[in-house]
Amino acid sequence: MALHNGPEKHEERPMSVNPFFGEANPVGGMTEAPPTHRLPDSPLPPSTAYQLVHDELMLDGNARLNLATFVTTWMEPQAGVLMAECRDKNMIDKDEYPRTAELERRCVAMLADLWNAPDPAAAVGCSTTGSSEACMLAGMALKRRWATRNADRYPGARPNLVMGVNVQVCWEKFCNFWEVEARLVPMEGDRYHLDAQAAAELCDENTIGVVGILGSTFDGSYEPVADLCAALDALQERTGLDVPVHVDGASGAMVAPFLDQDLVWDFRLPRVASINTSGHKYGLVYPGVGWALWRDPEALPEELVFRVNYLGGDMPTFALNFSRPGAQVVAQYYSFLRLGRDGYRAVQQSTRDVATALAGKIEALGDFRLLTRGDELPVFAFTTAPDVTSYDVFDVSRRLREGGWLVPAYTFPPNREDLSVVRVVCRNGFSHDLADLFIDDLSRLLPELRRQPHPLTRDKEAATGFHH
Repeated sequence: MALHNGPEKHEERPMSVNPFFGEANPVGGMTEAPPTHRLPDSPLPPSTAYQLVHDELMLDGNARLNLATFVTTWMEPQAGVLMAECRDKNMIDKDEYPRTAELERRCVAMLADLWNAPDPAAAVGCSTTGSSEACMLAGMALKRRWATRNADRYPGARPNLVMGVNVQVCWEKFCNFWEVEARLVPMEGDRYHLDAQAAAELCDENTIGVVGILGSTFDGSYEPVADLCAALDALQERTGLDVPVHVDGASGAMVAPFLDQDLVWDFRLPRVASINTSGHKYGLVYPGVGWALWRDPEALPEELVFRVNYLGGDMPTFALNFSRPGAQVVAQYYSFLRLGRDGYRAVQQSTRDVATALAGKIEALGDFRLLTRGDELPVFAFTTAPDVTSYDVFDVSRRLREGGWLVPAYTFPPNREDLSVVRVVCRNGFSHDLADLFIDDLSRLLPELRRQPHPLTRDKEAATGFHH
């Protein structure tokens, strides 16, 4: 969550209340409007409190037009009903809500089978609040396994984690919070993610693992997980170093199994120790739910697992948080049950078709150069063509926002800070019809953008955020 400061003195103002919000008498109860940054002295009628919050939220962007977020913005009404029925169930209370716990267990079993665990019954896993928590848990397991193997040198030796510079910010947080050195493989030329050989060369006796990203948030491309494992196999043959791999499949782990079945990236690779995904991304569930799985009990050190009483038995748990609603886990099981493999394949293929078609139409405009085409994740990035000098991607992002489209523009990390792009994330619910409206709006903006004397965005850091 973002950190927020308290209000400045000049912000301590009352809210403006429409007299018609009075339950019966338009002037009744309106002698003092509620403040915005301290608790009001008296209660409000529920309809008034609702309307005040509802009206302020109208200024948020339209989630369906948010092409920055990977997070699911549409589910079927039946899923919403199920989530409402479960919003008061605390996921941690396994005794009180045994069926919710059972649905979580079934989801883990389904994912173990989907990701080709050698023995799905032996794979271990859990739900989380999202991929960020799942990555933290996977990183903790990697560090603890390394510390156990190097008990004679640790804590004197400093552990490190190797990954591409394009990793999601949660991995930087993990390294910071758990005192692990982050060894980052930079981008080079037209390679916008990790290079397998470069990653292997950064490994040493203090490397707890290497992270491979199945679907980079910068451009939607898959990292070469099989090549990475092969490079680490060769490293072990030369040096004896046995370095495990974690696959951050926040998005791709719910796309590749259905659309790229010949791509080997999962537990079929013996070096892959753990995988995470976001159920609330291409798992097609509202936020927030994620999943972390380990190929077998050996990959998850027993000392990290806590035991709670579960119906008079033993329920192992592994989590950073405690209380959280069971609604999202129930919604994940609903989606698995509702769609099955064929349904997920149809949904993800439709989303990829929208992405590739829209990317092609943007390329055909002539003003832009595609970096990716949406043929891996349904995500693509583009920049302005070399001969475009009157505007840049930040102008494009800013002008699209005027039409309600939320599209991020950002600069790439080392060694490609010279490259700024627009990224479009296509999700279920972003249809061909909406994509056509998007390309129509972009096409209408181009004549004005072309007439600019130069790019107009002065503060590019403030122009738009990069949303993972």
